[in-house]
Amino acid sequence: MRTVIFDLDGTLIDTSADLIAAANACFRHRGLGDVLDPVADAAIAFRGGRAMLTEGFSRSGAGGPAEVEEDYDKLLTAYGAAIAIYSTPYPGAWQAVEMLKNRGCAVGICTNKPEGLAKSLMDEMGTSHVLPVLVGADTLPVRKPDPEPLWEVVRRNGADRDRAVLVGDTETDVKAARAAGMPVILVSFGPEGPGIARLNPDAMLDHFDDLPDLVERLLP
Repeated sequence: MRTVIFDLDGTLIDTSADLIAAANACFRHRGLGDVLDPVADAAIAFRGGRAMLTEGFSRSGAGGPAEVEEDYDKLLTAYGAAIAIYSTPYPGAWQAVEMLKNRGCAVGICTNKPEGLAKSLMDEMGTSHVLPVLVGADTLPVRKPDPEPLWEVVRRNGADRDRAVLVGDTETDVKAARAAGMPVILVSFGPEGPGIARLNPDAMLDHFDDLPDLVERLLP
């Protein structure tokens, strides 16, 4: 059985604006105002909460590593309280997943977002039933780029390790797939756009309509 494993943020769903809003809530609490821009800083959002806080404190000159750690839990709380205000799925994402399932593929999510937040996001969007297998950053003792979370998605589907592919949007996804010995597809519509091809994935995905046929080519 083929398994198609999806990253979440920047791959299935554009969550950047809600992530930036959570970081800006932390900056406002410190009297710094909205330091990050939801459009210009979208790529930073997909690098995680600490990356956003680090960038914001660096720009404002108002903090460093200590302030990042002080505010990290506050950021997660703010994000969890307003997790799907602006987030939207990329066009055709859920339809592609359903088509893969109809073709007999197992599917699942492997994300470096904490599991509870990832499940809340899927619940809020009404899509938990589309991808019920979900492995988050804290599901196991390790996270991507360690390959073990990818294998956990395969295991939970009762599928075969040698017939799995990862769909993602970052260097972390490429490193995880390479460590697992599985092919990786990178989306050209994520935070870095077509430039992500510099990471030499096994394939690029320009639109989710193309994914089912691409999976069959990579996993014959």
